[in-house]
Amino acid sequence: MDTMRDRFVAVTTRLLDEDPRLAVVLADITAAAFAPARERHPDRVVNVGIREQLLIGAAGGLALSGMRPIAHTFASFLVERPFEQVKLDLTHQGVGAVLVSAAGSYDWPAGGRTHMSPGDVALLDTLPDWTVHVPGHPDEAEQLLRHAYADGDRNVYVRLSAHRNAAPVAVEPGRFSTVRTGSRGVVLAVGPMLDAVLAATEGLDVTVLYAATVRPFDAAGLRAAVGERAEVVLVEPYLAGTSASEVHEALADRPHRVLGLGVPREEHRHYGSIPEHLAAYGLDAPALRERIGTFLW
Repeated sequence: MDTMRDRFVAVTTRLLDEDPRLAVVLADITAAAFAPARERHPDRVVNVGIREQLLIGAAGGLALSGMRPIAHTFASFLVERPFEQVKLDLTHQGVGAVLVSAAGSYDWPAGGRTHMSPGDVALLDTLPDWTVHVPGHPDEAEQLLRHAYADGDRNVYVRLSAHRNAAPVAVEPGRFSTVRTGSRGVVLAVGPMLDAVLAATEGLDVTVLYAATVRPFDAAGLRAAVGERAEVVLVEPYLAGTSASEVHEALADRPHRVLGLGVPREEHRHYGSIPEHLAAYGLDAPALRERIGTFLW
């Protein structure tokens, strides 16, 4: 069974063979997996080493030359560490790249806080015109990666994770999918949080929406789902409340309540497994059921 990261390597390797405009920029992470592609395309698979600012700068330069670059490393090294370059070398220059991350908020607990990035999507929210995909399964990752690559010259962030759902959803980029319908409120599950949300809401009279794309935010889809009871629970695999402002804007013309669940700002300094982190954050199914039920009833 492959992971989202495995699928990323396989799909991107095929795209390199198909399109001479594509370039891949790496910062050591996953470089070994791209070795065969680098042998075939030494001028378009570039490993800059552990130099994350250069990673983004090189992607910006390639974009300025007319290439479509994909830059890849762990989320904390792709968005947080080189954020000034993301802001200036891509957004300010008016060029686009596809940033593909791994090890999001809690994927490699043994790596410690340096390898965790619960604030990556919130940080990108300070910049204009970014598309953000958060797949919950390798099949979705492949679809969204292909869409990101073909999305003109836009800036796109594809957030990959070892945390995944058991089965893919038939996603449409930029649109929420309705997984379950009910009348007592809407629970919006983002990416790999869907399985836990479905288990937590089993037997509850709620609508469950699924988001594999969070920016742009599907305001129309949310408005159609809330009906008369405008109560929304966000369940995100990164910083709690990251999309709360998007919900408030979507429902600005009607009274509404929003509960944002996700990774808290407080640090957990004892690093365990992914399930242990989810339990500590209140993001496993039993905790979600209690928190959702308390809010909606």
